[in-house]
Amino acid sequence: MKKIYHLSTCSTCQRIIKELGGGEGFVLQDIKTEPITPAQLEEMHEKVGSYEALFSRRAMKFRGRGLHEKTLSESDYKSLILEEYTFLKRPVIWIDGEIFVGNAKKVVAAAVEKLAGIA
Repeated sequence: MKKIYHLSTCSTCQRIIKELGGGEGFVLQDIKTEPITPAQLEEMHEKVGSYEALFSRRAMKFRGRGLHEKTLSESDYKSLILEEYTFLKRPVIWIDGEIFVGNAKKVVAAAVEKLAGIA
């Protein structure tokens, strides 16, 4: 399976999708118009090992809601991600059972390399 959870209004997500061949061969899920389901989040959690690793502290609402001043638990991270799409670290890229989370250069490079290795 090849899938990308992204935000269509995010220029960084769009740039990364272009780096991955324009999304050809991927199922693209815009998390704003098609929110992630609890089952999808659970599947991501199983691969990554924590909800915190899937959580974006860069989301404007993170500071806006005062969350930066609180100690959050794994269940808090899970609830927040399901409640508000901007809290999911983006993009989340699945390539044949391997998951790549976020837009760090090394994460994107690893996804591109994985995709090149199977193409």
